[in-house]
Amino acid sequence: MNPPEQSSIPSGKASRIAALAGAGAKVGANYLKHYGRQAVSGNRDRTDLDDANASAVYRTFSRLKGGPLKLAQMLSIDQNMLPDAFRKQFAQAQYSAPPLSYPLVTRTFMREFSKGPLDLFDTFSQSAKHGASIGQVHQATKGDQTFAVKVQYPGVADSLNSDLAVVKPIALQMLGLSNMDVEPYFQEVKKRLLEETDYSLELERSISLSEATSGQVEGIRFPRYYSELSNRRVLTMDWIDGRPLDRFAREESDQSVKNQVGQAIWDFYQFQIHELKEFHADPHPGNFLVDASNEVVVLDFGCTKELDHDFHRDYFRFLDLDVLNDPEKFEAGLRQLDVLSDEDSPREREIILEGAERGARLLGRPFHEGEFDFSDETYMASIVEMGEEQRKNSELKQMKSARGSADSIYLNRAYFGLYSLMGLLKAHIRTG
Repeated sequence: MNPPEQSSIPSGKASRIAALAGAGAKVGANYLKHYGRQAVSGNRDRTDLDDANASAVYRTFSRLKGGPLKLAQMLSIDQNMLPDAFRKQFAQAQYSAPPLSYPLVTRTFMREFSKGPLDLFDTFSQSAKHGASIGQVHQATKGDQTFAVKVQYPGVADSLNSDLAVVKPIALQMLGLSNMDVEPYFQEVKKRLLEETDYSLELERSISLSEATSGQVEGIRFPRYYSELSNRRVLTMDWIDGRPLDRFAREESDQSVKNQVGQAIWDFYQFQIHELKEFHADPHPGNFLVDASNEVVVLDFGCTKELDHDFHRDYFRFLDLDVLNDPEKFEAGLRQLDVLSDEDSPREREIILEGAERGARLLGRPFHEGEFDFSDETYMASIVEMGEEQRKNSELKQMKSARGSADSIYLNRAYFGLYSLMGLLKAHIRTG
């Protein structure tokens, strides 16, 4: 069932604060109910509490769109950041957020083109086909061509900075996270979202990266983009029929086909990261379609990341077993990435070295083995378990500052998303 349309988005700092405060009040009331029942029954299970809180928070974020909803989308990719109930609710932000009504879409066209949708296209779906954090997609035709037209939500770009300033302290309280937990996410949201709200920039990147990758990776294809039907708030591309990756994973029974799709996505990321050193940095299932020929259609280059040559070298040296097995080289590599510093106490140094080595060996396993079977649920579970232990580690939380280069955030997110997609497909692939 499609979510109901929204006829407006709360605008203005006061109304957005009020919306978030209302969600905070609901969360507070849920806690009171939970602890009241716990006092009577002695049952400490938090499942119902987390479900109720996640629903309240997501409903508010989805109404506000923009920064709050983008944050939900990002947090849903990282299974280590949130309780399961929040992650499942926030995953809706990937491609099924409540869409805006047609009059608001028409208003955007009039402002950007001085024309309505039907002045530019022969047909234009009044209801959105997909709704996400920054904009929604409509289907349109002109002559014998069918287009996907992404229309940005009104006010998203203008309210970005104030949105994130308002969301941050309330989100920390509602989600029970520390500032250190989410600071990298807020900084990433701010930088990437500023870029994502500029569809003219996305158009340039989409054309550039799709042209650079086309023909280089087997099983990958891209829509064609139309500059004459695009601008800073509207982006037009070919409509391509296909199943979103998560639906494909549920419905496809032939594992060899899933392996083929997984291999294409894996090779796509390796080519962009290691050859182009610029990559698609939003690896959630809603950004990949599988067409009738089982080719993968890559969508949405709004969020991309360029890699400096020196950072690329320093980051990927940890895949080298010579570095991993040499304590001095390993520690030097961590210092190069600002994970370790001279100000660390002996205990802090010990904790960081142990955690980093465990993480490097675990996350590097697919590369070290040359081919890997992501259907091994114990492997994915071990990654989640490691993250959960780190999230709850009181000594890590007490450390003075965030660790590592800011550039690591984007790569870490890309690889965590990539591993999650491989696990979704249960893909057995070549990794070397």
